[in-house]
Amino acid sequence: MQKRVSPAELGKIIALGPSRLPEPGRQTARTIARIHILGGMRATSYLGNDILPKGRKAKAILGCLCLAAGQRLARSRLAAMLWDRVSDFQARASFRQAYRELVVVFGPLAKELISADRETIVLNKQACWIDALAIVDPEFSSQNAHRSELAAYCSGELLEELDGISVAFDHWLLGERTRFVERRRTLLEAELSHARGANRDANERAEIARRLIMFDPTHEGASRILMRALADLGERPQALREYARCRDVLRNTLDVEPSAETHALYEAIRMFAGREERDDSPVIAATPRKKTSKAKPPEVSRNRLRVGVLPFLATGTVGDESLAFSLSQEISAALARFRWFDVIAPVALMRGPAATVAAEETLRPNELDYVIDGALSGGGDKYQISVRLLDLTKYASPVWSDRFELGLNELHKLDEVVTAPIAARIDPIILFIEGQPKRREKAGATSLIMQAIPLIYSWEREKFEKAGELINRALEIEPDNAMVLAWGAHWRMSHVGQGWTKDATGVLESAEEMCLRAIRIDPDNAEALGIYAHTCSWKKDFDSALHYFDRALRSNPNLSFVWALSAVTHCYIGKPDEALKRMERYRALSPFDPYFCFFESIYATAYTFRGDYKDAIIYGRRAVKANPQFINGYKPLIASLGHLGEIDEARPLIEKVRAMEPKFTVKQFGNIYPFKNQLDRERYCEGLRLAGVPEG
Repeated sequence: MQKRVSPAELGKIIALGPSRLPEPGRQTARTIARIHILGGMRATSYLGNDILPKGRKAKAILGCLCLAAGQRLARSRLAAMLWDRVSDFQARASFRQAYRELVVVFGPLAKELISADRETIVLNKQACWIDALAIVDPEFSSQNAHRSELAAYCSGELLEELDGISVAFDHWLLGERTRFVERRRTLLEAELSHARGANRDANERAEIARRLIMFDPTHEGASRILMRALADLGERPQALREYARCRDVLRNTLDVEPSAETHALYEAIRMFAGREERDDSPVIAATPRKKTSKAKPPEVSRNRLRVGVLPFLATGTVGDESLAFSLSQEISAALARFRWFDVIAPVALMRGPAATVAAEETLRPNELDYVIDGALSGGGDKYQISVRLLDLTKYASPVWSDRFELGLNELHKLDEVVTAPIAARIDPIILFIEGQPKRREKAGATSLIMQAIPLIYSWEREKFEKAGELINRALEIEPDNAMVLAWGAHWRMSHVGQGWTKDATGVLESAEEMCLRAIRIDPDNAEALGIYAHTCSWKKDFDSALHYFDRALRSNPNLSFVWALSAVTHCYIGKPDEALKRMERYRALSPFDPYFCFFESIYATAYTFRGDYKDAIIYGRRAVKANPQFINGYKPLIASLGHLGEIDEARPLIEKVRAMEPKFTVKQFGNIYPFKNQLDRERYCEGLRLAGVPEG
């Protein structure tokens, strides 16, 4: 029987965060151990001896005890969290072994540092100095140093080296890190606010602000205080440079501009700066602004979409909050792998303290085009996750929603069951919406590609050529846009596949060059990698094709388009069963893909290679009916009809193909089609021959 632990239980194991962190208080004179859990873990006794265990699970137990800050932890729950994929009996046995390692390394100090009974275990917080607790101690003593100074020495992420111990521990750790950062930010901001209110020396204000900026480079409040302090010190050029730094980091990190207040402060400092000082600030002078009676944030023209992911709401127990927030973070990370749009992460779209919906003031500064909202609730032995996509172009309009269920004992499947499907389904929906005519007033390069895609998949000659014109316009606008190059290559390959190109060899070489250029520009662009892999298949370089498909799916395992393309290559190399598995993955990721009718023809190809001609005919009939102009959709259907002796049905299909491709013969097909195995070539060509395709 597998024993797993839910986030609700995890919340009871260890308490850390704004509302749950017990106040550690000042350390007593009996401190006999110093334990660092920020960055690389370290633990030393008062004599300087190393008392950190070697095993990762033993370190994790010590980290849990430190964060509990004197609260007793249940041994059974710790065991279930750290050994979440074994039986309860085995988990307890493994826990006892790791705990013993911890006691042994503590040596003679073990009795003073740690105590345990049959059910619980606790660390004596009065005997330990723990860096993370000291930093967030609200009773931090100003007699020693500022909190920000301590934070400078105790840097790094919480339990930095303990990722990957178990799925349950990872989920808990992600939530605790987020809450710890927010607690730390709140206390640093309070210290900065106190420094400003106490009219402290400008040098001191500048130092405190700099330390907060080191912690959070996007903190505008700290930047404004630093700018004022520098101006008070007569260092106006440096104050202007701080504005430039703040502006650049906000653009690069959050894709937003500085607030009106920050910009107004910049204008005020710049106005009173001398001419020489302004000339010393070339970064600022490069983006001059008109002086107006009312300062406004600068307007930035942009051609890329912005998709925001709101922090998901937890409508169940308090312990579910960390899972809800982690889920929204994971969805944000998964969407960021797609190259069509910019993703605004949940941390930049935090709701108000009691908000149940996104506030307009939260969304407006980010100029979002779409927003993803969701909620997590628990009932019985399952979680229910509701998610929806809103189109914000004119007003908040729901364009997609779905609901997922996940058992409390299936948290290790969170990515497979929830995160991946959400990301994979949102991508084609946005592509379909943005591909509609006159969707955008301003058509940037990416927007032009989105408009071209539905024209490509129409497979109608006139629309297909129009898609090529849009792609060429996009290349003129952004010749170094990897997505434009990748889809330009895809269009060229498809043009050859439809038999509309006179110089097939030259066009395919051009497509290959475009793919390679796209990969050089963006090595992790999954679309570019997948399309290049497809070109390798056409050249019968199957080893390279498999290599680049693997790279593409490592870059974005939720890109259903590449799963489908890779299935075709597995047909070519004689592995139709693997091709069908990949098509099932494609369908699971994007069951409502608007272009599914085209990709369904891959099923016909796979079943033809497999020798299941009845199934090939079923899928083939549907494919050619949905895409009557897609010439290669007919060929597996014709071959399968030939093997089953359905000559009468095959005859009009052959006539239609030869009308679109006059040179279509058994010999010509056998020479061009990228078969790896001779047996597959002979069987496929025999089916065409039996159906009545001319020998050539």
